[in-house]
Amino acid sequence: MKKFLLLSLSLILLLSSTVFAQGGIKMKVIVGGKTFDAVLEDNAAAKKFLEKLPLEISMTELNGNEKYYRFGERFPSNDSRFSTIHEGDLLLWSSNTVVLFYKTFSSGYSYTRLGKISNAVGLKDAVGRGNITVRFEK
Repeated sequence: MKKFLLLSLSLILLLSSTVFAQGGIKMKVIVGGKTFDAVLEDNAAAKKFLEKLPLEISMTELNGNEKYYRFGERFPSNDSRFSTIHEGDLLLWSSNTVVLFYKTFSSGYSYTRLGKISNAVGLKDAVGRGNITVRFEK
């Protein structure tokens, strides 16, 4: 029985690693009545975010280029400096704030990458102005 459990656990871990290696875990980002396909990174922060799905949150507008939501808990992080933020980037700032960017621009801030919307065409129009509700699904 022990061997069976150990083999089963090994297989689950192998399959989990393979999914990330083949382009990441896919998810949906639903905003403004439009659904966008996204791919999560293979890191501890993205895996913790994935555990929360499905998730519907109210995101706050900031700087005319991003929407953010601050969690009451910290995520594992491995920040790196981004010289350019791209439309569709889904990043973690300060270990507890998920940020969805809807414009491309230069930046000097550090983030942990959670994932990216695969095709962000129409994202800016979908998020509109002001605060919004965003749903993340597996």
